[in-house]
Amino acid sequence: MNDKPTIAESAEAASEDCGCAPTPAEQRALWGGRFSRRHALGLGALGAVALSAFGVGTGISAAYAAEYPSWDDVQNAMASEAAKAAEITRIQGLIDALTQRVAETQAAAEAAGAAFFEAQQEFFDAAARADELQSKADVQAATADEAERKAAQVATQLYRAGGDDTSLELFFSGSSKNADELLSRLGTMDKVYAYTQKIYDTAVQARNTAQSLSDQAVLARDERDRLQKIAEQKMIEAQAAADAAQAALDEQTTNLATMQAQLAALKDATATTVAAYQEGVRVREEEERRRQEEENKRNQENNGGGGGGVVVGADGWVRPHGGYRSSGYGPRVKPCPSCSSFHYGVDLANGCGAPIYAAHAGTVDAAFYNGGYGNYIRIQHGGGVASGYAHIRPGGFAVGSGQWVEAGQVIAYSGTTGASTGCHLHFEVYINGRTTNPIDFLAARGISV
Repeated sequence: MNDKPTIAESAEAASEDCGCAPTPAEQRALWGGRFSRRHALGLGALGAVALSAFGVGTGISAAYAAEYPSWDDVQNAMASEAAKAAEITRIQGLIDALTQRVAETQAAAEAAGAAFFEAQQEFFDAAARADELQSKADVQAATADEAERKAAQVATQLYRAGGDDTSLELFFSGSSKNADELLSRLGTMDKVYAYTQKIYDTAVQARNTAQSLSDQAVLARDERDRLQKIAEQKMIEAQAAADAAQAALDEQTTNLATMQAQLAALKDATATTVAAYQEGVRVREEEERRRQEEENKRNQENNGGGGGGVVVGADGWVRPHGGYRSSGYGPRVKPCPSCSSFHYGVDLANGCGAPIYAAHAGTVDAAFYNGGYGNYIRIQHGGGVASGYAHIRPGGFAVGSGQWVEAGQVIAYSGTTGASTGCHLHFEVYINGRTTNPIDFLAARGISV
C-alpha cells in the first residue's frame, strides 16, 4: 500500500506548517503537473511572468512552436532548387530560433536564481538580526528581574532590622551617648541607601533597555517576515525560469540533430540519400538511449537500500554526504570575496562527483541554479522543516522540482558551482524557513557530521 502524500498534499502541509510556502494557488500552478519537455508554450502564465521579469519576451514563440520538418518534407523539397532553398531557409530559421531560445531562457534562469539567492540571504540575515535583538532583550529583562529581586531583599532586611518606630528610638537613644557610634551607624545607613538606590537604578535601566530591544525585535521580526515572503516568491519565479530553460534545452536536444541532418541532406550536392542521414540520426539516438539507460541504472543502484549503505538515524534522518566536515555553522572568515561571513550551513567534503543523499523523505520544491549557492536543491519534509543542498556539479541533478524522495536517496552529485572554493556539499536545515545549526539538528537525531 502506498501511503506517501501526494505532491499537492506535501506542499499544502508545508504551507500550513510554516506559513511561508507558496499559497495553494501557487502550488497548483507550479506542481499541478510537470512542464512539457516538448512544447515550451505549455509553461503557463507563471512561467511567462517569470521569464518576462528577466527580459525574455515572447517575440520568438511563434517560430519556437512551429512544426518541425519531416523527412518527407525534405525529400519533397529536393524536387526543385526553389523548394530546396525555401526548406533550407526554414530549417535554418528553426535551428537559430531554438538556439536563441535556449540562450535566453538560460540567462533568465540564472538571473532569477541570483535574485532568489539575494532575497534568501537577506531573509536569513534579518532572521538572525531578530533573534539577536530578542536574545539581548531577554538578557536585559533577566538583569532587571535580578536587580528587583535584590532590591526587595534589601528592603525586607531593613524592615526586619529597624523598620518600625521602636527600633528607630532604640537606634538613636543608644547612639546619643557615643557620637562616634552614631556617625558610624548613620554612615552605614547611608551606604545601605546608596546600594539600594544603585540596585533600583540598575533595574530601571535594564527594564527600559529590555523594552527598547523588545520593540526593535518586533520590528525586526516584521521585516524578517516581509523578506521571507519576497524570498519565497523569488523561489517560485526561479523554479519556473529554470523549468523553462530546461524545456527549451530538451526541445533543442530532441530536434537539433535531426534538423542538422536534414539541412545537410538538402545541401549535399552529391545527392546522398535521405535514408543515409536518417540512419545516422537513428544511430545517435540509439547511443543516447543506451547512455541514458546506463545512467538510470547507476542511479537506481545508488538509490537502492537507503543510498548504498547510508545509515538511517532517529526519525528517519541520514547523513547527506560522505567525507569530512570542512566548515561549521556560524560566523567565519570569508573564504572567498563573494562568500558570506556567516555560514548558514555545514560543509561536507567528499570529492567531486560524490553522491548527495536526501537527508529525510520529502518533496523537492526547488532544483535550479541559485546564485552563490550554485546548483541547489531544497526539500520540504513537513512540520515546517526543510533542507537545502548547494554547489551541486553542472548536470548533477538526479531529481527535479515536485518529486517525492526517500531518505538516503541520491538526489545530486557534489561540485563547486556558485561561490565555492572546491568540491563539497553545503548543507542547510530550515525550521519555518529560518536556518538552524544542522550539526546540532542532526546530532539530536543520532547523525554525526
